[in-house]
Amino acid sequence: MKTAVITGGAGGLGQAMTTDLLLQGWQVYLLDLPSDQLERMGRKTGVTALACDLCDADALNAVAAQVLAQSPSIDLVVYNAGLTQIGPFETQDMSAHRKLFEVNYFAAVSCAALFLHAVRQAKGTHLAMSSVAGFSPLTQRTAYAASKHALEGFFKSLRSEERAHGVKVQIAAPSFVGTNIGRAEPQSGGLARPGSATDAVDVMTPEQASVEILRGLSKGQEMIPVGRVARLAWWLNRIAPRHYQKLMERNVGL
Repeated sequence: MKTAVITGGAGGLGQAMTTDLLLQGWQVYLLDLPSDQLERMGRKTGVTALACDLCDADALNAVAAQVLAQSPSIDLVVYNAGLTQIGPFETQDMSAHRKLFEVNYFAAVSCAALFLHAVRQAKGTHLAMSSVAGFSPLTQRTAYAASKHALEGFFKSLRSEERAHGVKVQIAAPSFVGTNIGRAEPQSGGLARPGSATDAVDVMTPEQASVEILRGLSKGQEMIPVGRVARLAWWLNRIAPRHYQKLMERNVGL
């Protein structure tokens, strides 16, 4: 039986991926902040749901040790936990900017370090959940885009280091996945739940996104643009970045 660890497992996309992996016979561990959703997911599916603040080093170390004690070989780690930040840069404060990096970047890097050898043992896969904002500009989301660019830079570089160990490093980049439509619950500095944007374009459901991500995973795609908008953005930004930026500014956040 293959084993997966999914951070941000209580969110819409984490739940959809868990459901799909269970149907394929996987064992799944979910890591997320304490919540009713996390508890319900554990009761509903029978997966091991572990409450943890990924930004708390001691708590994360304890949870990782619990997972590794049960499953010392990990086939897949999905770095799905994240926050977004919506609004012009002039309204944002640095504490919110740093919080975004703590969750979107540093928490993923910390998890990668803790599960590194277990993934090597399985010759498994690190799957980083990025965004269109991870490979292209996205207006009204300067800090979010920066954190996702950093995430991609780390995992693309890790790919070269881990190849010798038989480990794959893949990146999924959805456009807009409607995981929290109507549940933005904005925090200080413009921080908000991912998937709650009101200016989203061509929104996918978590279930649709999960199917595309897992299809790309099975094919071994190093970069998995998820959804029609993401695929168009990926190619257009590479071929004609100035044209991409004009189209993005016309359609998003303004």
